[in-house]
Amino acid sequence: MRRTIAASGLTLALVGGTCVPAVSAAPEPVACGDLPGLQIPASVIGLPTTGGEVTLARSVPAGGSGPSATADYCRVDAAIHPVDPGAPDIRMRLALPARWNGKALMFGGGGYDGTIPDVTGNVPFGPTDRPRPLSRGYATFAGDSGHQAAPGFKPVTSLDGSFGVNDEAVRNFSGDALKKTRDAARFLMRAHYGGATPTHSYFAGGSSGGREGLAVAQRWPTDFDGVIAAYPAWNAASLDLFFGYEAQVLSRPGAFPGAAEQALLHRRVIAACDGDDGLRDGVVSDERGCDFDPRALRCPHGRDTEDTCLSDAQIRAVRALSSPLRWRYRLAGGETGYPGFPFLSGADMSTPLLGMGSRPPGHPMPKDSGYGVQFWDQWVRYFVTRDPGYDPLALDPRRPGVWHQRISELSALQDVNDPDLRRFAGAGGKLLMTHGTADELVSHRSTADYFTRVQRRMGRHATDAFARLYLVPGANHVNVDASFAASWDSLSALERWVEEGRAPLRPVVHDANPAANGRTRPLCDYPSWPKYNGTGDPHSATGFTCARTTRPFPGWKS
Repeated sequence: MRRTIAASGLTLALVGGTCVPAVSAAPEPVACGDLPGLQIPASVIGLPTTGGEVTLARSVPAGGSGPSATADYCRVDAAIHPVDPGAPDIRMRLALPARWNGKALMFGGGGYDGTIPDVTGNVPFGPTDRPRPLSRGYATFAGDSGHQAAPGFKPVTSLDGSFGVNDEAVRNFSGDALKKTRDAARFLMRAHYGGATPTHSYFAGGSSGGREGLAVAQRWPTDFDGVIAAYPAWNAASLDLFFGYEAQVLSRPGAFPGAAEQALLHRRVIAACDGDDGLRDGVVSDERGCDFDPRALRCPHGRDTEDTCLSDAQIRAVRALSSPLRWRYRLAGGETGYPGFPFLSGADMSTPLLGMGSRPPGHPMPKDSGYGVQFWDQWVRYFVTRDPGYDPLALDPRRPGVWHQRISELSALQDVNDPDLRRFAGAGGKLLMTHGTADELVSHRSTADYFTRVQRRMGRHATDAFARLYLVPGANHVNVDASFAASWDSLSALERWVEEGRAPLRPVVHDANPAANGRTRPLCDYPSWPKYNGTGDPHSATGFTCARTTRPFPGWKS
């Protein structure tokens, strides 16, 4: 059954032969069980679609315990239809709590998206000892960015880039789906809550979701009052080019380090740089002061003879991936390079999926190669060449040849790199950015680069009035098996800043690792980093001060 509701509290009255707006009573709330079939008019969505409808709605009773407990809520699934009949739908989900706090939170996705994020989940690097957003009374929602991952990619559905053959699907993934999902969600909240709209709206995402957070701040600066952008892959096309460089480097004869050699390198980096912050605790805090020379691990005569050393070919590969990549051709998006990964200053390249993987890149691309080179494989075959049989190792990201124009077009779509956030700040928006300095998939140096551009464009004082960047030593990309598993109540901090005008003051991040015994560290405003004061409690943030540094990242200058 198809049904529609008024998009606002206005009706049209006929006066003297002319239709004029007349105030009507607030619409009756649409009960959860009555939502299926409800039409979402294309007119309420700020970008072109052919409308949509609710496909499923059901009441979910309270459940769970502790911080993950949820109260009663209505789960709503909906589809937004494309303009191009050959493009996939955008599928979205809302969790509408029975006891609504009047606020909304949108979750970002990850990788190539293709699935709907868990709307009952937490924000990236979120607290493990506090209720999640839905449990706090937030209406939460998310979408799949405009395509559905193929079942064959389970469990790593975020590696399916096959939708890239469709232009509208690519535009949706690059950002358009965010606006469409937000507007449809707002319409459905208004229907369910009897005409009420959120008093405040927030966005939280990490990786591709962090890029999405920066996208909404740049493109739709009045849609969200606050954004949490964690480890954001904001320069997505540029990162893809670096992944391609990684694939070529690691596919060279003898260049790929095995699992034991990858772990060896990480152990030696930690041993060499751990104590530079005044304390040996397994975490490199002064990442910019650490630039380990892998030649210290050179095998006799540079040959790959055992797992306790690195060959010359492996040393060259590690140094290449830890160094910046610059390209000498122009891209419409404006980027000129990528700063490389911190493999020689804290990141663990031996993490099974997100690091270098257990097998070198090839064609077809092995599924146990690293995430980044698999990401490149999908991008080349579906976004760039649109030839599923194309060999990704045949495309040189430094000299793309006939594919230069297509890559340039994609960079303009995918690189979310506008540093002018004056409209977002002027509307009262606040931005919290976090990134682990041991991230093995998205370089924190890149995030620091973007934040520096914002400071240059808007001025340090103006930037400080609405934005913060915190680099978290020891934290990696997914917060699993990290030297420091970051846990911070960024949502409460963002609420206080937006709703009460109280900027973060001496925030503290917790280590959620079970063996960490509750250790904490200060979150230092970039470019500061936490340095042990030599006398305080080494497990407590009170024993650290935020040391200022002006040193550039190894080999990279913004």
